[in-house]
Amino acid sequence: MKVRLVAIVVVLIGAYIATISLYAGTGLGEPSRLVQGTATTDGTTVTADLVEVHSARGELVVNVTVVPGPKLVDPVTHGLVEDLGLTVDSGITPTIRTWTKGSTPGTVPVTLAMTGDPGTYPFDRYQAGPLTIEVTVGDSHAVTRVSPSIYDRTPGWQFRAQPSEEGSRPSAYLVDLHRSPSTAAVVAMLLAALVTIAVLGITVAVQTVRDRRKFQPPMTTWFAAMLFAVVPLRNALPDAPTIGTWIDVTVILWVVVALVASMALYIVCWWRHLDPAYNKL
Repeated sequence: MKVRLVAIVVVLIGAYIATISLYAGTGLGEPSRLVQGTATTDGTTVTADLVEVHSARGELVVNVTVVPGPKLVDPVTHGLVEDLGLTVDSGITPTIRTWTKGSTPGTVPVTLAMTGDPGTYPFDRYQAGPLTIEVTVGDSHAVTRVSPSIYDRTPGWQFRAQPSEEGSRPSAYLVDLHRSPSTAAVVAMLLAALVTIAVLGITVAVQTVRDRRKFQPPMTTWFAAMLFAVVPLRNALPDAPTIGTWIDVTVILWVVVALVASMALYIVCWWRHLDPAYNKL
């Protein structure tokens, strides 16, 4: 008994250390720079922060921040001395924003479309782009493509920005992303918890049916509590997938079946133990 207890404690500590190590290995949720951008000839810089991933909808939310160069800003009012236009294009519908003379540029949220298969959660991979950012100044129709600084600010995901070669022009970027190992570890632990409560329910019910353990009426509510715990645990999965993925078919469904069957067996025990003739046997 002592050996089993020690083994359980060692396994729990090992799982805890492994999860923390995986989380630390992915940067502890701190923002990381994927691409070092360069300023335009007038000193304007652009930063693209990858802030949200909506895998079920196939969307990547990017906050694009424009910092105009010194020549474009009034040193007294800090407003623009000329109109400044921004165009963010991800290959589908471009997002266009214009700041008029005297205003102050800020951050523009942009939604990029992603391609990938959310059904392979938590091993799903996606790609967004190509992402191009262009600016225009004043009444000029000349468009300047900007090489932005790109930052990963989304915990639980890992990104890679790949430039496409276009000669001397600043590149368009393809953004590849997948879930971090720490996220997969959390998913595995929650699924293990679900399987564990199903195994416990079956064990208790079978042992009671076989008269290896005494029937306890309050235990009926325990089975109900375990059954109703399935949905909250399923929803606790990081960025929980839509209903119908392989997790539901191979794990969640059978956990529910096992718990319902266990509760039914325990109800059979209740019926049998309350039979007046049972205690006379």
